[in-house]
Amino acid sequence: MDVKKLVPWNWFKKEEEQESRPVAVRQGYPAAGVYAPLAQLHQEIDRLFDTVFRGFGFGGWPLSADEPAASLAGGMLKPTLDISATDKEYTVSVEVPGVDEKDIHIELVGNTLTIRGEKRQETEEKDKNFYRKERAYGAFQRILSLPGDADQEGIEASFSKGVLTITIPRRAQEEKEGKTIEIRKAA
Repeated sequence: MDVKKLVPWNWFKKEEEQESRPVAVRQGYPAAGVYAPLAQLHQEIDRLFDTVFRGFGFGGWPLSADEPAASLAGGMLKPTLDISATDKEYTVSVEVPGVDEKDIHIELVGNTLTIRGEKRQETEEKDKNFYRKERAYGAFQRILSLPGDADQEGIEASFSKGVLTITIPRRAQEEKEGKTIEIRKAA
C-alpha cells in the first residue's frame, strides 16, 4: 500500500504562510467605558444578521470577518475553489460570479500559482421620480502551491459563466522499487 496516496498535498501552504503574518485590525467600538455594553450588543446583532443573510445568494463572498470560515485575508476576498485530481491531471475550479474574464490574472512563479482579480459591479436605476446608482468593488486573490508532479508547462485555463477552470497535467512519477534490508545479529 502506497502511504503517499493517503496524505493529501497542501495546496494552500503559501496562502497559509501569508495569512499567518500580522495584519492591521480595524478598530471597532471602545473596549471600555459607558458605551461598551451597547457596542458589544451592536456587534453581536451585526454578526447575527451577517450569518442569517449568508444563505441568500451571496455565494462564496464573505459577509463577516468575525466568523472562522470568513474568506478575508489581508482585506482581500477569497472566492471558493474546488480541487480535483485524476491520474492524468489536476482541475482547479474557482467561483468568481460577476467578474469579467479580463479582470482575472493567473501567474506562475516557481511552484506557486497565484490567481488575482477584481470584482466591479455597478447598477443604475432611473425613473420619473427617483435616481439610484450603486457601485461595489473588491479585489481577490488565491495562492496555490503546486505538487511536485504538476506539469507546469501544460497548464491551461478557461472561463465560463463565472467559473474559472484551471487544468494542470500530471507528470508520470517514477515507481521506486522497494529494498529489503538485511538484519545482522548484534555482537
